[in-house]
Amino acid sequence: MSDSNSGIDSKIILAKWTDRFLAWLIDFIVVSSISTSIIFLSFGTLYYEFDEGGLWAENTQYIPTSILFFVYWVILEYKTGQTIGKKILNLKVINISGNSPSLKGVIISSFGKAFLLPIDVLLGWILTNEKRQRVFNKLGDTLVIKIKISDDKSDISYSKD
Repeated sequence: MSDSNSGIDSKIILAKWTDRFLAWLIDFIVVSSISTSIIFLSFGTLYYEFDEGGLWAENTQYIPTSILFFVYWVILEYKTGQTIGKKILNLKVINISGNSPSLKGVIISSFGKAFLLPIDVLLGWILTNEKRQRVFNKLGDTLVIKIKISDDKSDISYSKD
């Protein structure tokens, strides 16, 4: 269903939970690789000197890694609506009106993913609504959608600035 005046597709396809999980997993691998490298380079020597058991490094990784995830999601989802994982799977974050999300909405949604994801997802599934929102998506008025790539490129026009 297309709005003939604006050329905008008014049908929003909500992303499946499995696609969202796969996008998150890709992001997790990317950000974890970065954070592990940073933490190993920063604390690796201290870790081996202070604690042979491994508990020290595991406990100190959670907060810096969560902060790194939070910053990653806020910057990419606010600027482009997509993280690396979302881009690979053709997903995008929008607001409930179908426009780019607000910074406040992205911050709220990203906070839930970075610091409270198990609770956020579990409550989202239990209290799910027709928009497939996690609790923090609902609080931030954000949705994750599937980007429909049109095979018909005949309506694309280009203009110079």
